[in-house]
Amino acid sequence: MESNKRVLVAGATGYLGKYVVKELKRKGYWVRALCRSNVKAEFLKQYADEIFIGEATEPETLKGICSEIDIVFSSLGITRQKDGLNYRDVDYQANKNILEEALREKVTQFMYVSVFNANKLKNLKIVEAKERFVTELIKSGINYKIIRPNGFFSDMTEFFNMAKKGRIYLFGKGEYRGNPIHGEDLAKACVEHFNSEELEIAVGGPEILTQNEIVSLAFNALNKEEKTTYFPAWTSTLIIRIARLLTSTKIYGPIEFFLTVLTMDMIAPAYGQHTLKKYFGYLNEVNNA
Repeated sequence: MESNKRVLVAGATGYLGKYVVKELKRKGYWVRALCRSNVKAEFLKQYADEIFIGEATEPETLKGICSEIDIVFSSLGITRQKDGLNYRDVDYQANKNILEEALREKVTQFMYVSVFNANKLKNLKIVEAKERFVTELIKSGINYKIIRPNGFFSDMTEFFNMAKKGRIYLFGKGEYRGNPIHGEDLAKACVEHFNSEELEIAVGGPEILTQNEIVSLAFNALNKEEKTTYFPAWTSTLIIRIARLLTSTKIYGPIEFFLTVLTMDMIAPAYGQHTLKKYFGYLNEVNNA
């Protein structure tokens, strides 16, 4: 148990952050959760020892956030832009604001969640912003850890939603492989690596699946006949280019990330026990509730 350690969780209301807060408490850590409002914090109040209300993009609201903190954990970022903010504002600058507070308070460790295969994805706006912060973090001199998951189960919800509508669309032949990870498993991996000597840790789920296998799992969960349409892999690049020309970053940012990772293998070291079959089954239960 690590009950003598005090951890700040930034991104605590996000998909991964909620699991991290719960895992930290399970392991006996003292937890301060950063939330934008009391409404956002409601779920976390049963797990976090302290709620800090602040807006990470506004440094004046962060004073004291790292006071008496030993470790900062941040999965802070945006997947769908809102409130006029962009990836640079949140994935880069907001994390930098927290890092500056951590350095001021002489925090001993900063763990940040970026992206797997980032070296192949740096042309994407979201990855560019995340990796710019990674560079700042490494340069800062603080004891750092970079977690690189290759995709969350929550991202796989897109396959389930397409199956629910009756047809799934893929690029290539559906043979690209990946092993996305459940948030609960990833949270455990993150907390375990607080004491690791590794500086950058790639993490994936326990199952390596082709996209065709993911499609089958989605349709089977819904008890529907499989219907899949395949587009040539090159068409994903064309769609991204058109989206960049005709839409704002707010719209094409998520599109370019999702379409790009659909046209490559995303296989990271396996960890955890949650299966995609069980996750899709859970989504179907929620769908029918």
